[in-house]
Amino acid sequence: SVGALSTESFLAFVFSPLVGSALTTSAKFAVVSKSPQTNRFNDSLASSRFAIAGKRTGADAIVLTGRSERPILVSIDDSGVQFLPAEAYWGMECGDAERQIRADLQTSDAQIAVIGPAGENQVRFATISHDGRHAGRGGHGAVMGSKHIKALLVRGKRSVTWAEPEQLNRLAKELSAKSFGPATAKYRELGTAANLLVFNRLSMLPTRNFQQGQLESAINLSPETLEKTREKTRKSCAACTIGCEHLYGGKHGEAPVRIEYESLFALGANCGINDPEIVLEACRRCDALGLDTISTGGTIAFAMECAANGLLPSGESLSFGDGEGLIQIIDQIGRRQGVGQRLADGSRRMAQQLGPRAEEMTAEIKGLEMPGYEPRGLTAMAVGLAVAARGADHNRSGAYEADFAGEVVRGDFQAAVQVVIDSEDRAAVMDSLILCKFIRGVLDDYYADIATLLRAVTGWDISTGELRETARRIVNERRRFNVRAGWTPREDTLPMRMFQQPVGPHQAIDRTAFSKAVKEYNVRRDIETRNGSKQCSG
Repeated sequence: SVGALSTESFLAFVFSPLVGSALTTSAKFAVVSKSPQTNRFNDSLASSRFAIAGKRTGADAIVLTGRSERPILVSIDDSGVQFLPAEAYWGMECGDAERQIRADLQTSDAQIAVIGPAGENQVRFATISHDGRHAGRGGHGAVMGSKHIKALLVRGKRSVTWAEPEQLNRLAKELSAKSFGPATAKYRELGTAANLLVFNRLSMLPTRNFQQGQLESAINLSPETLEKTREKTRKSCAACTIGCEHLYGGKHGEAPVRIEYESLFALGANCGINDPEIVLEACRRCDALGLDTISTGGTIAFAMECAANGLLPSGESLSFGDGEGLIQIIDQIGRRQGVGQRLADGSRRMAQQLGPRAEEMTAEIKGLEMPGYEPRGLTAMAVGLAVAARGADHNRSGAYEADFAGEVVRGDFQAAVQVVIDSEDRAAVMDSLILCKFIRGVLDDYYADIATLLRAVTGWDISTGELRETARRIVNERRRFNVRAGWTPREDTLPMRMFQQPVGPHQAIDRTAFSKAVKEYNVRRDIETRNGSKQCSG
């Protein structure tokens, strides 16, 4: 099959039918490619004005393939495509490059998706930056860098017409009003970082490379503390009424940085660091270089544990809690310098070089580092993480909601199977629209409400049954892509540590019971798509 970083690989920017409408949170786009980190299907969703500008070019999708001999900018508007020289911007960090490109081209209406040094150096978890946000996981930035594309610019004057404009306007007002309700309150008030202290109290905040479930003095990193000790700015994504984005400045005048739970977990707790100044600076450096914070923190935490066990060569030592070392190594990763050359390929490849002892310490699935959820304490989430097409993925399955709601008994993995399937299907529909998952809680009848929104935009007379079938087909097509790329059922598992060691009050996972549940998941997925391939069965 085609390698993710080969000339023949593709990188697609996809705009949903809802982009440009008045529906809250609809200004989103997807970036799709084969992941250089996992060699499996990869899609990342992002919010910004880039989505609206891209839609105004008249395109529903922009697909990049091939490779330029020199660094270029790809500029697309409603009259065509231009390839512009980009040598002057090669090596620039994300924000600097975006500002300089805009100044040099004297354009205020173009929106720009850009890579930083990490993407240029094909770090396998490099991101694509746009309007201060990132298409983050799985290495899309490396794919873009392999094609010598520094930035994609989009602008246009075309507009979309709506099938039922009056109905759409009414629905948009209703959805906006609901988005101010209790279902989204915590995101408005504290952002996703509100989860940090809750998870820490439940011993579900992965700490020191998933060896522990609690971080001492975790309150230092909490938004409740951060907002008392530094200036905070609240922002919204384009076309969003929720306003979950919380930016915190440094104590010494450093530029504000957007803080999310996953970044605090990955660069803080997972690395054994509770100093907010260090963690905020680490987030700032990842954003500037164009690095996925989850995989950056996960790979560094893995290296820290390897160093503690004497598995790293002399000169590559790094210890848990070493804040200065964390900042230094982030820069080395982004530029593939020193020990960063090894870490830039991710924890799985690094472990394969170091040997079996190191492989037992990795916290990744299919090559993608784990997000901040503790599988030993979250039964449904454990299954969802193992079977996700993208690897260790908390965004394509919200199965943890069933865990926290008490719908799945701890350790009952068989009961979790249908919960995971249903959760994946709902996420697939929401992600294909594309709407923010933060509004999922305001929908009264999930599939019926989505069908109504889609009908007002497109005129499609789609039933809830058709939506459900579409969701199943989306999930299974991802899996078929992976089969063609070499997937086997053995990949649908958890890190070894989860089966070998307890964490806090949470017991190690029963490998036999878990494996039976994963096999049942694969069987049910195939049964539900009888016309599809059976080769996905476990």
